[in-house]
Parts: sequence; structure tokens; C-alpha cells
Amino acid sequence: MTLLAAATVTDQLLPARLQMAFTLGFHIILACFGVGLPVLMLVAEWRFLKTGDRLWQTLARRWSKAFAVLFAVGAVSGTVLSFELGLLWPELMGQWGAVVGLPFTMEGFAFFLEAIFAGIYLYGWERLPARVHWWTGWPIAVSGFLSAVFVVTANSWMNAPAGFRLVDGKPVDIDPLAAMFNAASGAQVTHMVVAAYLVTGFSVAAFYALCLLRRQSDEYCRRAFTLALLLALVFVPVQMLVGDWSAKVVARTQPVKLAAMEGQFQTERRAPLRIGGIPDAATRETRYAIEIPGGLSFLSYSDFNAEVKGLNDFPAQDTPPVAVVHLAFQIMVGIGSLMALMAAYCAFNYAKHRAWPQTQWFLWSAVGMGPLSILAMEAGWVVTEVGRQPWIVYGYMRTSEAVTMAPGVWTVFGTTMAIYLVIGVATVTALRRLASAPMSEVTHGA
Repeated sequence: MTLLAAATVTDQLLPARLQMAFTLGFHIILACFGVGLPVLMLVAEWRFLKTGDRLWQTLARRWSKAFAVLFAVGAVSGTVLSFELGLLWPELMGQWGAVVGLPFTMEGFAFFLEAIFAGIYLYGWERLPARVHWWTGWPIAVSGFLSAVFVVTANSWMNAPAGFRLVDGKPVDIDPLAAMFNAASGAQVTHMVVAAYLVTGFSVAAFYALCLLRRQSDEYCRRAFTLALLLALVFVPVQMLVGDWSAKVVARTQPVKLAAMEGQFQTERRAPLRIGGIPDAATRETRYAIEIPGGLSFLSYSDFNAEVKGLNDFPAQDTPPVAVVHLAFQIMVGIGSLMALMAAYCAFNYAKHRAWPQTQWFLWSAVGMGPLSILAMEAGWVVTEVGRQPWIVYGYMRTSEAVTMAPGVWTVFGTTMAIYLVIGVATVTALRRLASAPMSEVTHGA
């Protein structure tokens, strides 16, 4: 009977995990634009207020239309995620809902605030005084930021549970604020919010770099490209500092995740920082990596001689899939390094020539950085979520203990994939139609 139950849990885990991963991966892209695009809209409209140049107003207006499409689709995909927490992982919310419910509630308020002012902002073009209209965009940017903060604090609690005592398997003495502001929340929230600005900046810049390569509407595309790229490049050095902070937090709160990220099997002092490499679970070593002696010890504990615990010191049933976590981490760091190189090159070029690089190879690199920024963000979430396995609440509840035992999960997953495919195609089609609107709209400020 026990073996049958275990087999049933195993059967349920794969489709539930796949559905959660797919829907989260889809929604998080839209969420990034929900955080970053209002900032671009506000800056472009502010430039119109300062200069009276209606090209800036048209740029803000077009971005607001794109925001409306992404916000509507994001509202749907975010609602799906909310239902999935209860439907796919009923034991998680059943046991821990009282502990982690506050940030989800606050996110709901932030979403409604964003929706209300998004409606006012979109309807208010030509109906409100220009400066009043600009101010109505601020609550959109602020509430989008707060939505990200609240949701990520809930996720950070799953990585570093706090704000309760466990008595007879049930949480008591619950402190919702302590749960929200847990040991991991500061670094994880900052890391995600900055990533949202990077994804928005690089993705929008990628689109307008293509426009410049085709020499269409040069001035319009040049302004849009410059503004979007500036948003991204400003946050590149910030993310490097936040990444270092995040690594130190993970070393303190989830040492097994750190070991998986770096493919660190042996506990040792002067642990090396690995670039690349393929973890081999059979031989308990990471092959073909470039190793920097003491690098991991220093990045984790600010001490080249610090001891870093390896995967061999943890029970096998408590360790995540090392190859997946290590590869995802290497992808994230590798793309982050490319961002840093682009930022450094732009800074050097501006210091020398007082201008942005305009070469074709630079524009093509900007085109590539759009999808790469999204890939880096997705890889970061793989590190966060897969690196916590086999726990859904680290150290307290396993994912296998939280999964639903209701039948039909594979059917729901297949149906969800089909629906999301339709939604994805419709979203891309709508955005392409907006992007291909006649340039007469630009010159007349429509």
C-alpha cells in the first residue's frame, strides 16, 4: 500500500511541476514588462513635457498601448498561477497559508491599484491636461514595483521560512511581517526587481535596434533605442552587486543550493569558483571547469580560506538535481557577464566620443541581448526553484508532501499548454500590429 501511494505521488509530481514551471516562466516575462515598461513611458512623456516635442509623446503613447496588451495577458496568467497554488499544491496553502498569506493579499491590492490607474492613464490621453496625465502614470509604476516585491517575498519565505513556531506539525505564534521580511527577502526581491528593469530595457532596445538596422524611422527608433538601453545599462552594475549579496545570503540560508550552483561536491577550505564544467554525480566531481582557487570561499563568506560545505555532506534525498542547477547558474552568470561587457563598452565609447556606439555589430549585439536577458532571468528562476528541491518550504515540507492527489493533472497540463499557445500567439500578433502602425501616427502624435 505504501509503495502504491509513493508511486502515485511520483506520477503526480512531474505534471504538476511541469505546469507550474511553464506557467510561471510565461508569466514572469509579462511581469517584468509590467514593472519596467511604465518607467519608460513616464520618462518619454516627461521628455515631451520638457521639450514640447510630440515625438516623445507618441513614443510614450505607443509604449502605453503595448503595456495595455501585456498587462491584460499578465492579469490572466497571474490569476492562473494563483489558482494553481491551491489546485496543484493544496497542502502548501492548507498548512502554511496563514503564515505566507499576507504578501499575496498585499499583491492583490497592488494589482487593483495598478489596474485602476492603467485605465485612467490609457483613457486620459487628450482628455486630461498633459502634466496631470503624466502624474496618473506614477501609480502604475509604483504598484507594478510593489506587486513584484510582495510576490517575491512570498517566494523568498519558501527559501528561508520564518515567522512561526512548529508545534505538533502545525505553525503557531505566527508573525506575518517576520515571514515577509525573512533572511532571504531583501536580496531576492532586489535581484528580481532589477532583473525586471534589465529585461525590459534590453528587450525594448533589441526591437528598436532592429529598426535602426533596417533604417526605418531613424529618429524615432534612435530615441526609443537610446532610452531603453539606458534603462538596462544603468542597472547592470547594480545587478552585479546584488548578485554578490544574493550569493552570500544563499550561502548562509541554503548551503546545499550553493553547493549545487557551483558543482561543489567536497567540503573544503579555499573552495574554487568554477566557470563552466559538467557535474558528474557518479564520480562526485565537476569536470572540465575552469577553477579560480578560493573564489567561491571569498564570494560566499568574504574570506578566501572559508570552508564551503559540499554536496557530499548532505543526505542524498535532500539534494537538488545538481546538473540542472549548475547549468542554469552558469547561463545566468555568463549572460550577466555579457551585459557587463556591453555596459563597459558603452561607457568607454561615450567617454571617448560623447556618443553611443552606432556600428552594425553593436546594434546586432543589442538585438541578441534582448532574448538573452529573458533567458538569464528564466535561468535565475530555475536556480531559485530547482535549487530548493526536494523542498517546497525549505526544511519543513517536501514538494512531494504538498502535491495534489486529484486525478487528471496530465490532462490539465496539456490543456493549459494549448491555451497558453493561443494566448502567446495572440499577444505577439497584437504587439506586431501595434509596432507596424503607420508612421503618420508618429508625426502627428496620434
